[in-house]
Formats: sequence, structure tokens, C-alpha cells
Amino acid sequence: MTENLGVLGKKSSRRTGAERVVNAPLPTVYGQFQAVGYMDHDRGDEQVALVYGDIGTDGVLVRLHSECLTGDAFGSQHCECGDQLDAAMRAVVAEGSGVVVYLRGHEGRGIGLLAKLRAMALQAEGLDTVEANLALGLPVDARDYGVAAQILHDLGVRSVRLMSNNPRKREALLRHGIQVAEQVPLLIPPCESNITYLRTKRERLDHHLPHLDAVAHLS
Repeated sequence: MTENLGVLGKKSSRRTGAERVVNAPLPTVYGQFQAVGYMDHDRGDEQVALVYGDIGTDGVLVRLHSECLTGDAFGSQHCECGDQLDAAMRAVVAEGSGVVVYLRGHEGRGIGLLAKLRAMALQAEGLDTVEANLALGLPVDARDYGVAAQILHDLGVRSVRLMSNNPRKREALLRHGIQVAEQVPLLIPPCESNITYLRTKRERLDHHLPHLDAVAHLS
């Protein structure tokens, strides 16, 4: 079989994986973080890890946060993403150290911004978040956490205390060689706008959300 050769007859040297590109101080309303920027050569996404304090290698408090423009930037109450990001950053500062890996390309559980908005329109008509994705011919959850594991490896992290209610994140890290010493709940009080969405995440996507039992009065 002929090898893939470049224009000068050499083997292709296309980079793969996550490459650390820059490390910059990032003062925030929560505290002084280091923003460590990566290029994901496999997907073409720019990624960032927000590192606080001296994180060490084991039992590091970590949040893998999927990009959510509507929740993180616009304060949408359709989901709890913005509140989870806020809570995670506060938690690592309170801990004295930790990492928030902000995962670009994860918008709408990996389907993209416009598709997510189309799914939200279908939800307004009565479909749940799973049904809406399927009605659009899209996967229920297309996210991949391989790059997150690569970033943690690059930062020297071997085991984490994972801030997440999603068992798939834990399973993904384990598959990629990151040990999960503990899964730390990140429970946000629901409101009328997101209670149906959260119940669907619990009932159909296996998220651990026991606090929903106490808010049966919400429609």
C-alpha cells in the first residue's frame, strides 16, 4: 500500500491530540486562575483549562464543563449549565486548588448551537430533550471526553474528585486512564423553566439528581 506522502514526498506529519499552546494569568471574580490553552488537533477545537492553585496529582477537584453559550453567557434558565459553571469555579477556589476544563465543541451535548436551538424550539412544543434530538435525526449525546483526559494528563493529574452528576463523564475518564476517586454532586436548585429538562436528564440520561424529589410542586 502506498504511504500518505506530502508534497515533497515525505510522510504526512499532521499533529494529533491536544497540544498545550499558552499559559496566561486570568483574574476572575472568583479568584486568580491560570488559563491553559490547548489546540485539539483531532477535532480542530480550541480548548482551555482553568487551573487554580497548586493542584498536585491525586484527588484533584475537577469539573469537565461542556460549552453552553445560552447558559454560560446569556443566563438561560432552560438548563442549569451557567449555575454549574459558577458553582464549580467557586468550589475550586474554596478548596484552594482545582481545575475547570471548559470543553468547546460540546454545545447542545455535541450537536452544535443552531441544532440545540432547533431542539429547544421542539421542546417548547412539548418534546423532551431526548425526543427533540432524535426528531432532528441527531444523537442524544455526541460528546467525547478524550481531549479532557489528555488535558488532565498534560497537567499531571492522575486522579480526580469529579464535580458531576453525569455517570458518563466518570466512565469516560476511566476509559482514558484518569482515576476517579470521588464523584462530587453539583446540584443546582431547579426552577419552573428547567424542571422538565432536569427530570428528563435523570430519567432518560441517568444523571444523579436526587434533589428533584423535593420539588414535586414545580410543573
